[in-house]
Amino acid sequence: QVQLVESGGGLVQPGGSLRLSCAASGSIFSINVMGWYRQAPGKQRELVATITSGGSTNYADSVKGRFTISRDNAKNTVWLQMNSLKPEDTALYYCHYRAFITKEDYWGQGTQVTVNS
Repeated sequence: QVQLVESGGGLVQPGGSLRLSCAASGSIFSINVMGWYRQAPGKQRELVATITSGGSTNYADSVKGRFTISRDNAKNTVWLQMNSLKPEDTALYYCHYRAFITKEDYWGQGTQVTVNS
């Protein structure tokens, strides 16, 4: 089992910044991918950004140039730096973990990000 604990969400004005954190614990395999997904009311969950344990990143087109994902493998922690936030970024943000060897998906409880003036 893997546990994911997120933090860092909140209310911010358009153009502002937030930094999300996600710490993984439990049965962590060293070769894995972690990332962030989000779900707005009435919409499907969508990918925001992912990063492999080797450092390869992938971003949704809607956040490229504004969001940056990073990680510390020794701490099993991933961050999402969100800049130039827009109202359409408002959503519940979920941390995700998958080990390549097991292909099991784990999700955090979600952290709310609200962008509103």
